[in-house]
Amino acid sequence: MAAPTLQQPSFLLVNLKADSSTKTLLQRCQDLVKVIDEYPAKELHLVFPWLVESMFGSLDGVLAGWNLRLLHPRSADFHIVLEFLHPNGPLMKLVYKLQAEDYKYEVPVHHLPGPVKASIQEGVLPECPLFHNKLQLPPGHMTLNVAFNPFEYFLFYFAVCLIAPKVCPPGPQGGSTDSAYFVLVDTYLKYFLPVEGSVPPSPLDPRGSVSAPSPRSSGVSLGHGVHGPSLLKHHIFHQPSVNADPAAQEIWRTEALLQMFVEVWLHHYSLEMYQKLQSPQVKLALLQYRLSMSSMPCHPHVPPGSGTLHTYQEPFQPTEEHVLVVRLLVKHLHAFSNSQTPEQLTASPSAHHAHASPLEEFKRVVVQRFVQQKLFLFLQHCFGHWPLDASFRAVLETWLSYIQPWRYTGEKIHLQPEQNRTVPDTWEAFVQENLLMYTKLFQMFLNRSVRTDLVNVKNALMVFRVSKVFAQPSLADMVQKGEQLFLEPEHVLHHRQPRGHLTPSHGGSYLSSRQRVMTDTVFRVKSHVYALEGQDCQYKQMFGAELRGAVMKLIQIIAQARHTAKKISDHSSEAAAGRSFLSWFGVGSHDPNHTFTGAEPEESGECLKKTHEFLDRALENLCLIFKLNQGQLTQLMSNLGVSQEDGDRKLLPDCVQGEEGPVLTELGRRQIISGLRRFDIQYQGDPELQPIRSYENAALVRLLYRLSALLNQRLGGHMSALCSRPDFLGRLGRHYLTNPESSLKLRRSPTPRRAPDRSREPRLSLRPLASYRTLLLLLLLYALGALLSFSPLSSTLLILTGGLLHGLLVTLLGDKMKTQ
Repeated sequence: MAAPTLQQPSFLLVNLKADSSTKTLLQRCQDLVKVIDEYPAKELHLVFPWLVESMFGSLDGVLAGWNLRLLHPRSADFHIVLEFLHPNGPLMKLVYKLQAEDYKYEVPVHHLPGPVKASIQEGVLPECPLFHNKLQLPPGHMTLNVAFNPFEYFLFYFAVCLIAPKVCPPGPQGGSTDSAYFVLVDTYLKYFLPVEGSVPPSPLDPRGSVSAPSPRSSGVSLGHGVHGPSLLKHHIFHQPSVNADPAAQEIWRTEALLQMFVEVWLHHYSLEMYQKLQSPQVKLALLQYRLSMSSMPCHPHVPPGSGTLHTYQEPFQPTEEHVLVVRLLVKHLHAFSNSQTPEQLTASPSAHHAHASPLEEFKRVVVQRFVQQKLFLFLQHCFGHWPLDASFRAVLETWLSYIQPWRYTGEKIHLQPEQNRTVPDTWEAFVQENLLMYTKLFQMFLNRSVRTDLVNVKNALMVFRVSKVFAQPSLADMVQKGEQLFLEPEHVLHHRQPRGHLTPSHGGSYLSSRQRVMTDTVFRVKSHVYALEGQDCQYKQMFGAELRGAVMKLIQIIAQARHTAKKISDHSSEAAAGRSFLSWFGVGSHDPNHTFTGAEPEESGECLKKTHEFLDRALENLCLIFKLNQGQLTQLMSNLGVSQEDGDRKLLPDCVQGEEGPVLTELGRRQIISGLRRFDIQYQGDPELQPIRSYENAALVRLLYRLSALLNQRLGGHMSALCSRPDFLGRLGRHYLTNPESSLKLRRSPTPRRAPDRSREPRLSLRPLASYRTLLLLLLLYALGALLSFSPLSSTLLILTGGLLHGLLVTLLGDKMKTQ
């Protein structure tokens, strides 16, 4: 783009806005590259907020931006966007250019994550250092803003882009894991949190890196000439870090990126959880704030309802795409943390602080200090609110990825079979420091599983996956040992530790005020549980009597689901055998109702075999985890009442016989809801009026119905007289003019009894001639007749004769079967 002659700095922005509606994305990116190279930071400063919003969308969701979550490799713009937004691309060059001039960009507080916004409205400084010393109340404005530097501003919009509502255009959509957004997240994590080497320096700063943002004053101007107390009272254990550690400045981008991702993606929970997490220290600070504000002659504007815990209201329902990105973050953080040098892994904590580089020290503390608490609350929310369907697999795999950090060490183990791999003893401390991740979330998964349709192969797979993970040798023992440590007598922890020691430090950097080393294992486990659940929590043991009973209940449901899956699979196999090639010629059994059985794709014969396999292996794993012997399992199975003899009867939901037919019991309702039992749903109306099937010609069905209705109306009396005869001719007439299946009585689902069915009168049905199968068979027969030099009339007579002989043969065989 030719550089316009600038009379005012805003002309550049006006021209770029005009080009955005007339040029393609490729042309706009080429123009932006020239603008970023040619214009000084003073003029680019006015363009930056608009540019970020035009790429990632507005915070209120009105503007969609470039729709990064909908761009997939088959799109022409996919690689253009990736190149422009790459960590070494033009946009990041603009960010560093503005960063060097210390520009600030404001974001209204009401766009921040719910807990952060609520904390600010309560008058308490947020715990995350990302928001420290950045709150501003501009003169003449009534709302608070957060002043981010260019790098943080870019990251905030990029992170919010994931949780903003997505409006999908019509047409097929690609998967979430190959979108431009997902690829960019992976690229940023690998660049700013490198598994190998160090964070690449910025190309702009002559020393090799962009200088970190300078500390800002902690006070907030209230405006109107008021010089009262700070608008936000600091946490009483918080000491703002004015002079940050110079050695830590080289990884400030790494810290900023991770803090922003965690705050925006994970820092969400319900009002009850928000109230639960309020420590006494926070409540004391809130009281001090209210007292100080009540004595002020002039009050700043505070949103209605502020000052109470009930101001926190955030409807939060993460999407599957959101969870998949969180899993990507968890997996990379494990790989990043496990990439410490062997010297650092074996060194003592004091040696870490003395000799470790800032990046190596950051790797050591990143998971526990940055992610643990917020990820636990995020997963806990998902476990409690996610629908009971197969989409829960994304949440499940995120959880399993976090509790298995040994999978991301970069070591390839081929010596042991997968099922015999033992969890290394070096991970015992991680299991203890994340005890609730294993025990409480397992209990929540158990509660979900007993309410899930385990006949569905996807749900059965999830139960198998969890049981397989916890059945890894020595893992259950580590968890049990952690529970024993927590239940030790209260001789170590008499008072809950200050919040500043249990959560990330409240300084400018996580490395500037390191947490003291806790050598007492009991104290470490108790601190972890109390920090997440509160001092007065009622801990439920994973290996206690209460949960053992819940596991027994799950085993019963698994056994019922196994039996149901096997029966349905056997029935499907028999039905498939009946619909063999011979059925094309009318010899095999023909079930006109097979398309109305309500079967899902997951209930096909092959999937049901997999279901049976998954549930069998899940039972074995549960026995290993909770040390159940085969005798206990056999006794449990025998108490179920699920045996081969009454299997067919047990496939139906539990009912009692009422005045108007079968009535579902509470057990029967639960069986239907969980998918363990079902009624045999078949079409029971007039066969001539059942819906047109996919294998029938609609026009022929309607035409033949009118023709058969006309013949039945005129010849109905003669057909009735023929079928009422007791001799062979009457039996032959009944074979052709009546439906033998109409006499079969099915056990119907519980419905009010209607008028008794009238016996169907004999009638002629021409509807089978509308089937494509029948038409193809007739075409083949006429073609065969033509090859044998038969005329169409002769072929027709031969076909009718063959049909008559078939009827005679079936009638004779039927008579012989009855006499025997």
